[in-house]
Amino acid sequence: MTTVCLVGSPDADLKIELLGRETSREALASYEITSPWRNTVAVETVSLGAAVSLCNDLNWYLVRFADHALVQEPSVSDEEWLSRTLARAVRDEEIEPEESKERLAIFGVDDGALVEPMYVTRRDPLPEYDLRDVEATLVVRVHETEFGG
Repeated sequence: MTTVCLVGSPDADLKIELLGRETSREALASYEITSPWRNTVAVETVSLGAAVSLCNDLNWYLVRFADHALVQEPSVSDEEWLSRTLARAVRDEEIEPEESKERLAIFGVDDGALVEPMYVTRRDPLPEYDLRDVEATLVVRVHETEFGG
């Protein structure tokens, strides 16, 4: 299963915005919605293609109410997420999964919420998140066009 996690903007309650509007509510109706972090909406889809399609279906809402759309595809990585742009490039075979791991956004997790990302290039070990004290981190592979924010 491929997971899509939409991260809401600080000034919007993403779940209320998505479920309070008919078109997005219908697009999400067949999924079990979870919230792994504060102000997030996550669903499991059957494939990377379905995940990208769902993000495309919700694009109008994502532009207005979300800061990030993340995809976790087990065939690429069990631990790291992909940005929406990178997920689309992998789906379209523009980038091979192995080539997708060079550029990263490391998000801090603080008080149950994802906080600003730190952009790094991969090295071993990964750099420590140092933008603020956080409880945990989340590693997201990003497309070269997104690198640096």
